[in-house]
Amino acid sequence: MSAATAPVRRTAEPGGPAGRRSARAAERAEGWRRRAPLLPALVFTLAVTQLPFLATVVYSLRSWNLLRPDSQDWVGPANYIAVFTDSQFLGAALNTIAVTASCVVVSMLLGIGLALLLDRKFVGRGVVRTLIITPFLILPVATALLWKHIMLEPVFGLVNFVLSPFGAGDVDWASQYPVLSVVVALVWQWTPFMMLLVLAGLQSQGGDVLEAGQVDGASKWQMFLWITLPHLRRYIELGVLLGSIYVVNTFDTIYMLTQGGPGTASSNLPFYIYQRTFLGFDIGQSAAMGVVVVAGTIVVATLALRLIFRTFMNAQEAK
Repeated sequence: MSAATAPVRRTAEPGGPAGRRSARAAERAEGWRRRAPLLPALVFTLAVTQLPFLATVVYSLRSWNLLRPDSQDWVGPANYIAVFTDSQFLGAALNTIAVTASCVVVSMLLGIGLALLLDRKFVGRGVVRTLIITPFLILPVATALLWKHIMLEPVFGLVNFVLSPFGAGDVDWASQYPVLSVVVALVWQWTPFMMLLVLAGLQSQGGDVLEAGQVDGASKWQMFLWITLPHLRRYIELGVLLGSIYVVNTFDTIYMLTQGGPGTASSNLPFYIYQRTFLGFDIGQSAAMGVVVVAGTIVVATLALRLIFRTFMNAQEAK
């Protein structure tokens, strides 16, 4: 066979479709090779987190009460229907929303104010920062006991001692205003966390932008409103998201401070689920409540994360 009639072997050109497909396949293979060492950790995480959740879903479809061990009949969605028609569950849900929103908003506003005060040089700034951060480092149980027996105690509490000249020195805060008492204790605990996030955002702000605003004749309020606050938006959104996720799961503060009372006046969803499980012994309905709470938390967290990522991407594109 002559060289003129010999078949021509075609090779994939680097810029051609075949070359691009082979490059993508190589990248995928390299990605899987790099992820292979993480597979045991992924399997362990799924086993620890998802298997108990699947068991909870199975329990939620059964009529199981510990006072009647043989009552494990398959009832389907009956427990979920009972949950959404339970007035105490709806009240606990409203308390959860009120406590979470109040705590996050107030602690964020206080955190912004404290961060603005600490974002300047003065004598003893390090000591002041350490003292302000301290409430966030105290155990939640210790925080609840501190507010219950030292701050809000009706006879010897510091709050009534301060308010006694104004005629409000005999108020039993934990009994008469249980939700407010819980919110105050949580705000005291979470304000340092918000302050740290906002302070990190303030220290990452470029000084040239502030100098340009001063040169243009902008006041301090105008510079904060139109320059500093838009820069802090990502940090504020992150603080609101993380604070909401943690505060919505508050249990120890309510358990130690008000016991969910009077009655169920200060019960939130985690505490009410605890009551139905360990006081009412109703595993089926408490499991259904847990599934509902997890689903709602996932939906809210997903929407918040999308908002934060969208804001971050817009900021990156603007740069």
